[in-house]
Amino acid sequence: MRSTLVTIWVWTAIITLMIAWLPIMAITRLFDRDPAYYRTGLMLRRLGRSMTYVNPFWDVEVDGTFPENPRNPYVCVSNHLSQADPPIIARVPWEMKWVAKVELFNMPIAGPLLRMSGDIAVDRRDRDSRGNVLAQARTYLDQKCSVMFFPEGTRSRDGRVHRFADGAFRLAIKSGVPVLPIAIDGTRQALPKHSIWFQPNPEKIRVRVLPPVDTSDYGPDESRELQREVRARIIAQVAEWRGVSPEDVDALAEPEEEAAES
Repeated sequence: MRSTLVTIWVWTAIITLMIAWLPIMAITRLFDRDPAYYRTGLMLRRLGRSMTYVNPFWDVEVDGTFPENPRNPYVCVSNHLSQADPPIIARVPWEMKWVAKVELFNMPIAGPLLRMSGDIAVDRRDRDSRGNVLAQARTYLDQKCSVMFFPEGTRSRDGRVHRFADGAFRLAIKSGVPVLPIAIDGTRQALPKHSIWFQPNPEKIRVRVLPPVDTSDYGPDESRELQREVRARIIAQVAEWRGVSPEDVDALAEPEEEAAES
C-alpha cells in the first residue's frame, strides 16, 4: 500500500515538474545563443535531478572524477540498468547531449523537452538513423559539448553488464576526444523494466565518474580495443561495489564450469 501511494505521489510530482519546465525551457532556448544549446540542455538536466529528489525511496550518491572544464568535450558512456538511470546520472554537474530512443521524442511533454534541449533521437530499427546519430554527436563535440551513450543499447535484465556497441568508441577516436566512463548501480529495482511502479529500494544508488580514457593512442581500426578497456573499467567498479568478482558482473564472461570443460 505504501509503495502504491508513494508511486502516485512521485509520478504526480514528476508530471507537475515537467509541465512547469516547458515554459522555462522555451524561454531558455529562446535566449540561448550557444550553437550546442548548452544552457538549455543544462536546464533539462536540472529537471532530471529534481525528479530524483522527490522520490523518498531513492538514496543516491554521485562521486568521481568530474571534468575540470565542462566545455572540454567527452564521449561519456555508462552501463544501463533501469529507466531511473538518466535522471540519476543527470546529477553530474555538467551538460551532455543524450542519445535516446526515438519513442521518447514522440511522447507528450517529454518529447518537446528533449527536442528543445538538443538531445539526439535514435531509431534502433533504422541503420541510417544510427549513422545520423554519430554525425550529430560529432557536431556537438566540435561545439565543445559532451555526448552521452548507453552502449548496451537497452537496460540489463539481469543486472550484469552486457555487450557494448562500438559506435561511441569509433566516434571518440575519430573526433580525438577522451572517453569518460560512468558506472551506475543500485537502480535495477528502483524502477524495474516495463514497470511504472516505484519500489522500496534497499540498495544505495551509486554513480561514479571514472577517470577519462585517452584515445590518442588508438587508431581508427582499434575501437573494439577501446570499447573493451572502458567496459572492463565499468565492470570492475560495479563488481567492487557489489563485493563480487568482475566475472560475476560481466555477462560475456565464460562460466567457470564451461571454461574447465573446454
